[in-house]
Amino acid sequence: MEKFKAAMLLAGVGDALGYRNFSWEICGSGLKIQEELKELGGLEKLVLSADKWPVSDNTLMHLSTAEALTSDYWCLEDLYREMVKQYVDAVDKLQGRRPDPATIEGCSQLKPDNYLLAWHTPFNEKGSGFGAATKAMCIGMRYWKPERIETLIEVSIECGRMTHNHPTGFLGSLCAALFTSYAIQGKPLVQWGREMLKAVPLAEEYCKKTIRHMAEYQEHWFYYEAKWQFYLEEREIAEDHQNKPSFPDRYDAEERDKTYRKWSSEGRGGRRGHDAPMIAYDALLGAGGDWKELCNRAMFHGGESGATGSIAGCLYGLLHGLNNVPNGLYQDLEYRERLEHLGDALFKVSKEDK
Repeated sequence: MEKFKAAMLLAGVGDALGYRNFSWEICGSGLKIQEELKELGGLEKLVLSADKWPVSDNTLMHLSTAEALTSDYWCLEDLYREMVKQYVDAVDKLQGRRPDPATIEGCSQLKPDNYLLAWHTPFNEKGSGFGAATKAMCIGMRYWKPERIETLIEVSIECGRMTHNHPTGFLGSLCAALFTSYAIQGKPLVQWGREMLKAVPLAEEYCKKTIRHMAEYQEHWFYYEAKWQFYLEEREIAEDHQNKPSFPDRYDAEERDKTYRKWSSEGRGGRRGHDAPMIAYDALLGAGGDWKELCNRAMFHGGESGATGSIAGCLYGLLHGLNNVPNGLYQDLEYRERLEHLGDALFKVSKEDK
C-alpha cells in the first residue's frame, strides 16, 4: 500500500519539478535548468509548495482518472461514463496551468449527457501528444495482475482516445499503464520495453473489434512501434533480455537533450505519446534507483519535462517507495492528501478486483 501512495505522490512531485510553474517546461536546455537548480540550493533544499511549485494539468488529469477507477462501477461502460464526467469537470481547474491543447479539445468533445456515445470522440490528427500517457499510470495500478491484461489494454485505450484519439497518443496511455503494472508485478526493468511491444498487436486487435477509425489508425500505427524498436536497438536491449542497457560514455545534460530530441518527432523530447514514456523508462534504466539521478534525467531536461517527470516519478514510487526522496519535495505538495488517498484506494480496489 505504501508504494501505491508513493507512486501517486511522486507522479505529482515529478510533474511539479519538471513544470516549475511553466518556466522549466518551456526551457530548451537541461544544462540551464540544472544550473538554476544549483542556484536554488539543489534538490535537497527545495520545498514544493502549491503557490511556487504547482502541479500541471498532467496531475489533475491523472487524479481524475484515479477518481473514476476507484468509484463504484459495475461494468467498463460505467467506468468510461465516470471518466467522461471527471474529465469534463476537470477542465475548469486546468485554466491557468497552460494545459495540453489536445486534452482541452478532447474534453470539449466528450458527451456526458449521451448515455451510449459519451466517450466516443472523433479521430484527431493532432492527438498524438503526451497527455494520454500522463493520465494513465493509475490504470496499471488498478489492473496490474497479469491475468487482467485484456482489461488493462481496453481501459487504457479507451481512456487515451477520449482526449487523444490518435495511435501515437493512446498507445502512450497503454505504455504508461503497462509499465506501472510491470513495476507492481516485479518484472525486471530491462524487460519492460520489449514486453510492452508484445502487447501492441493485442491493442490493435481490440481497436479492430471496436471498428472505430481503423482506416485513420492504420496510417499511423506503424510509427509508434518503429520508434520503440529503434530505441531498444539503440540501447542494445536484446529479445532475450540477457544484457544490460548500453549508454554512451558521455551522457551529460547536453547529450541527453540531443538524444531526446532525436527520439522525438518535432525536436522536443517527451512531446508525444511514444517518447514521454520512453524518456521516463530510459531515465529509470540509467538512474538505477538513485532518485537524484532520475530527476536529472527525467525532470530536468530541455523537453516536456513535466510529462516525463510525472511518469518517471510514479514508476519510481512503485519500485522504491519514498526512499531517498527529500521530505521537502512532497510534504507541502499541492493535492498531497488527495494523491495519497487515491493511492490507498487504488491498492484496495486492485486487491479485491471484481
